[in-house]
Amino acid sequence: MVAQLIDGKAVAKDIRDNLKKQIAEFSDKHAIIPKFAVVLVGQNPASKVYVKNKRLAALECGMLADVIELPAGSNYEEIKVCIQKLNRDKSTHGILVQLPLPNDIDKDLLVQEIDPIKDVDGLHPISLGKLLQGNDTFVPATPGAIQQILKYIDYDVSGKHVVICGRSDIVGKPVAALLVQKEKGANATVTLCHSQTKNLQQITYQADVLIVAIGRPEFIDENMVSEGTVVIDVGINRVSSNLPSKAYKLVGDVQFENVSKIASAITPVPGGVGPVTVSMLLLNTYKAAKLQLNKPDYES
Repeated sequence: MVAQLIDGKAVAKDIRDNLKKQIAEFSDKHAIIPKFAVVLVGQNPASKVYVKNKRLAALECGMLADVIELPAGSNYEEIKVCIQKLNRDKSTHGILVQLPLPNDIDKDLLVQEIDPIKDVDGLHPISLGKLLQGNDTFVPATPGAIQQILKYIDYDVSGKHVVICGRSDIVGKPVAALLVQKEKGANATVTLCHSQTKNLQQITYQADVLIVAIGRPEFIDENMVSEGTVVIDVGINRVSSNLPSKAYKLVGDVQFENVSKIASAITPVPGGVGPVTVSMLLLNTYKAAKLQLNKPDYES
C-alpha cells in the first residue's frame, strides 16, 4: 500500500480561495476589513517566520494584520497592557500572543487577558469551555486544521477510533474535544495518549486515525501503525542534516518514509498541517469580525 499524500498547501488554498470571496463581500457591504494583531515578544527566529507567514496569508485574503513587537525583557504587566489596548481597539478583531514566550511568563494567565470575542487562537478558557460543551466558539487553529484535512480527503470519522498522541492545551486536548462531539465531521471514539500511557504501541495500532503531536522527532514508526490508518503528523522538529548544504532538516513526529508504506493517507512535514493551521486562524478572524459587527457595543 502506498499512502495518499495529503497536500496541506492545497487544502489551505481551497480554504483561502473561498474565504477571500467572503471577505471581499463582507468588506464591500460593511466597509470593514477584518484584522488581527500578533503580539510578538523577543526575537525568536522561528516565531518571526511564523508571524511573517500569518501576515502574508492575511494580506493575500484581503485581511489586515498588525505585528506588535515587544522587547525580550518585557514582563507580564507590559504585555498585559499591550493586550488591553488591543481589546479596546475596535479596528482589531483578533488578538493572538505568539508562543513561546520568554522569561517564564505564564501564557495561560496572559491568554485570559484577551477579550473572548477576539480570541482567534481559541485558547481562552471561555472558548475551550464552549468547545468542550459542543457550543459554537473559536476552535483552536491546529485542531480545526486537522478536522478540515479529514473533511478534505472525504474521511468520515463518525464511529471510527481516533487515537491522539499528545495532551497539550493547544492540540491534544482540544482536538479530542472537537472530534468527540455529536455533529458532522466528528462523532468519533477518541483515545488520548500521553507520556504516562502504558502499552502505547498496542493503542496506536488500533487507530483508524492516528494524530501525533508529541514533539519527539520520528517517534512513531511502522510497528505502531496498522495497515490503512490515516496518519496526521502535527509535529515539526529540527534535526541534523546529512547534506553539506543544510545544517538541519525538518521532520515530524512520525517516521514518514516507513509509515507511508502502511498508512492509507498521511500528512508530510513540512507542507501538511502547518499551512492549514494558518488558514484556520484567518477563518477565526473573519468570524470575529462578523461577531463584533453584530455586537458593536460589547464590553471589553
